[in-house]
Amino acid sequence: MPATTVVPHLQTALTGPLLELESHLLAQNQEIEAWLRKQFKQTPAPFYASVDLRNAGYKLAPVDTNLFPAGFNNLHPEIRSLAVHAAQSTITQICPIADGVLIIPENHTRNTFYLENLFSLKTIIETAGYEVQIGSLMEGLDAPMIIELPSGNTLTLKPLVRKDNQVGVDDFFPCAVLLNNDLSGGRPEILENIEQTLLPPLDLGWASRYKTHHFQHYSEVTEAFAKIVKIDPWLITPTSVQCGPVNFKERSGLEDLAETVNKVLADTQQYYDTHNIGCKPFAIVKSDSGTYGMAIMSVQSSEDILSLNRKQRNKMASVKEGLHVEQMLVQEGVYTYEEIDGAVAEPVVYMIGNQVVGSFYRVHTGKEATDNLNSPGMHFQPLSYAEPGIMPDETQQPDSAPNRFYAYGVIARLALLAAAREIADAKGDLPPLEIQ
Repeated sequence: MPATTVVPHLQTALTGPLLELESHLLAQNQEIEAWLRKQFKQTPAPFYASVDLRNAGYKLAPVDTNLFPAGFNNLHPEIRSLAVHAAQSTITQICPIADGVLIIPENHTRNTFYLENLFSLKTIIETAGYEVQIGSLMEGLDAPMIIELPSGNTLTLKPLVRKDNQVGVDDFFPCAVLLNNDLSGGRPEILENIEQTLLPPLDLGWASRYKTHHFQHYSEVTEAFAKIVKIDPWLITPTSVQCGPVNFKERSGLEDLAETVNKVLADTQQYYDTHNIGCKPFAIVKSDSGTYGMAIMSVQSSEDILSLNRKQRNKMASVKEGLHVEQMLVQEGVYTYEEIDGAVAEPVVYMIGNQVVGSFYRVHTGKEATDNLNSPGMHFQPLSYAEPGIMPDETQQPDSAPNRFYAYGVIARLALLAAAREIADAKGDLPPLEIQ
């Protein structure tokens, strides 16, 4: 049965800057692909990543880049072969002699959505021709744990052990160790200074990583990229400013946070006025580290910060693993004017190596165009199309399905390149960005 294409309805007219951006990407497809290949050759992409995008009609930009993606079960099974081929190619480049991969997951045993993702990831790598075992960091796990999944499949989690400078399970100690655990709880001692290839490195876990650093790298990438396609980099770059320390429970630092919100809103309004964009600016305030949509809020004025009640402050005070929030990221809000069946939606692009392997829409019936959609009540709409974000169609309009998805794929890979440069920077080996 042929793959079908799901195209969301955009409330805004598909004209102006976004249509112009898509036209630029299509017209300069060869230059863009050549430039990206060159950048990824000198700065290899992480093993995998997912990127949340927001499409405002006048702007298309990433708002989050996840280096430990947990939604492989949401990708359409019709295009799984793309992920399999990308995994095979990427593992071969990283560990040419590898015949197996050890996955270290989150410590979830009841989150069936996450566990279905873990099963899908395991299946992708196994289909690529590698033995896969799952080594768990869960405390007290001293024997294999078999988990029955809603899909009817089963997962076996085994206790992770260390032998000299290697980690594994039973007698399985492969050269490739894949983290699907974002390390919000810190750097596990068992993984320190292992001689195997750890993907991604420990420095990129949330115990060490800041979103601000990622968006600084992303801004540098888009400045260089914009010169190639001759666009205003603002069209693909969200203003991102770090603020802290902030203690929501004790109300310390809130004035500085409110002032930062005011600055981001004022800068956005100035751009809107200059370019005749008739929208009201808003900002997203979120923890500068962590994920799962926690410690995040949408604000339209500094008063929204100063008037937080105790319940709201408590909600903003902690993230995954109960860690306390100290550093905040104030980011220019990007509207999402895409809808599926009347509900707001945002595209999420998945990549393995430097290849786009699929996408889905995060959809939320209870949210608006300015809200964070990564929250309880969301659901996912897989996209099924033959070439997800990698093959534009010159015979169709810039805003047609394959070309819109190509635009998503380009912006997502720019965020992926920023993540690659984060890794290189953490290793002290960051090459210059080349324009030509």
